[in-house]
Amino acid sequence: MRKILIVGAGHAGLHLAHGLLTHGYDVTVITGQSSMEIRTGKPSVSQFTFPTALEHEREFDLDFWSALAPQIREQKLFVYTADGGVSFLKGSSHPGNGYSVSVDRRVKMADWLEFFEDRGGKVVIHGVTVTDLDYFSRMFELIIVAVGHGELGQLFDNDTSRFSGARPRSLAQAHIYDVWPDPDGDENISWAATAQTAGNLMLMPMLGQDGPCHNLLLVDRKGGPMDAWPDRPRPEEQLRRMKDLLRKHAPHAFERIKDATLIDGRSTLVEELTPQVRNPVGKLPSGGRVLGMADVVVTMDPYTGETWNNSTRCAQAYLESIIEHGDQPFDEDFLVAAFDRFWEFGQDNQRWAEFVSTLWDQDLPPHVGAVMGAAAQYSEIADRWVQAWDDPSDFKNWLFDPQVALRYVEEVKARHGD
Repeated sequence: MRKILIVGAGHAGLHLAHGLLTHGYDVTVITGQSSMEIRTGKPSVSQFTFPTALEHEREFDLDFWSALAPQIREQKLFVYTADGGVSFLKGSSHPGNGYSVSVDRRVKMADWLEFFEDRGGKVVIHGVTVTDLDYFSRMFELIIVAVGHGELGQLFDNDTSRFSGARPRSLAQAHIYDVWPDPDGDENISWAATAQTAGNLMLMPMLGQDGPCHNLLLVDRKGGPMDAWPDRPRPEEQLRRMKDLLRKHAPHAFERIKDATLIDGRSTLVEELTPQVRNPVGKLPSGGRVLGMADVVVTMDPYTGETWNNSTRCAQAYLESIIEHGDQPFDEDFLVAAFDRFWEFGQDNQRWAEFVSTLWDQDLPPHVGAVMGAAAQYSEIADRWVQAWDDPSDFKNWLFDPQVALRYVEEVKARHGD
């Protein structure tokens, strides 16, 4: 039985740990926080679990919450231009009966960690240094690092050959009650918006620690109009400022959250991060190698809400690589190949994030406006846009290139006799 150590009890690390345990590996997870400390700690940036990722979780009996969490079957996207113009599309989250969910990370990770231990996985609650990893490299055949802060993150150098468009981000989040329904009456629809005069927002129904609520997330470039948190305001003041920003930059969303209240005293988050891609192989002082995963080596731009999608796809790619590798040694060639397998998805996700984050470098590209206008008339275009959030690799087939995008719109019109 091959012995594998996973450092970190986050989304990617625990998904991989459960997958390996299911396939008969001897898996140890080492984490600096117990499940109770995770459950009672500060919130993290909330994310979607898109339909494909949800199916991957179900493979290992990890979908604990679909009966309780709001089932997001439609998404609405607003685009606000500086001249006061607004357009929007509404698309289905899945071509069949699938849906997305959003679950408070504290709930999800604490439940997964406890379930891992209940299933026979080994959990060690302890901080980890590079020196510790050197020691562990003599005990485990493979070490995967799934936590990127502190000195462990310094094991992985930036990889400018894969991604050089790092842009510091400022974000603010609040978990809230008393959100008005969508004007169409759907309480479980998720909203996203991008404003030329500011940044992006997401307003998603989610499962919090005490039941269904909404998550409001504002993301802007560092120093932008929505970077309004230099003094780290208290929770009530933060929510007040968030409402003021939406009143100015995204008035439709403001109408839905104007009466919102925080769910409790630990409902808010202010954070800064810089998207980046790092080399996946870290070298230990003794010469041993470790493999970084998910956020450690690919920090997604929060503009897109793709972090958990990226984490799940990374965990799945690593799991498949490990299983197929059999009894062969986990040498550096294997580590590189495992990451390259994930990067087939990750590079398309990064390209989508790059497209979104540069959308307002000038005026809205004319072809994007044309697609948005057509999506308001033809549901198949809106559905394709929204469903590509599940698998962003589809965007390169029809949206990024202006000529291809306009040709696609004309093909849709022709199919409808227009």
